[in-house]
Amino acid sequence: MGLLDGLLGNVLGGALGGNRTQSQAQDPLSSIIGGLTGGRGGGTGNILLQLALSMLQQQGGLGNVLGKFREAGMGSQADSWVSTGQNMNISPNQLEQVFGSGALNDIASKLGMSQEQAGSAMSQVMPELINQLTPQGQVTTDSENSVAEGLDALSASLDR
Repeated sequence: MGLLDGLLGNVLGGALGGNRTQSQAQDPLSSIIGGLTGGRGGGTGNILLQLALSMLQQQGGLGNVLGKFREAGMGSQADSWVSTGQNMNISPNQLEQVFGSGALNDIASKLGMSQEQAGSAMSQVMPELINQLTPQGQVTTDSENSVAEGLDALSASLDR
C-alpha cells in the first residue's frame, strides 16, 4: 500500500502547508483531516481523498480536469499545481465553477458536512492532490494511472 500511503501523506501534508510536527509526521492523516473537517476522524480523510480522486476520474481524468480549470479562466492556478513550484490557492467558489454545485453537494452529503465545509476541504485537497500526481511537473500516463490505482487502494482499505 506504499502508493496510497505516500499519496495520502503527501496530499494531506501539503494541504497543511508542509509544516508538520513530529506527531503529525507519524500520523499526518488525523491532524490534517482534523483541520479540514473540524476534528472528525481519520476515516473521513480516506473518504475525502477517495472523493477527490473519484471527482478527477468522473470528470475525464487529470488532463481533462486541468483543461476545465483553464477554460474557466484558472489556468494560472492549474499550471501552478502541475509545476514544481508553489501551488496557488483556489477558493471553494472557483472549485464550484469548475465542478458544479451538484458535485460539492454530493461530497458534502457523503461526508455528513455542509456544502461550504466540503468546498473548503476540497479546495485545499485538490491542488495538492494534482501536485502529487504530477511530480515531474507534467501530466503523464503514470499520473492518470495513479488516479485509478489510488481509488482502488482506497476502496480496498475502506472495505476492511
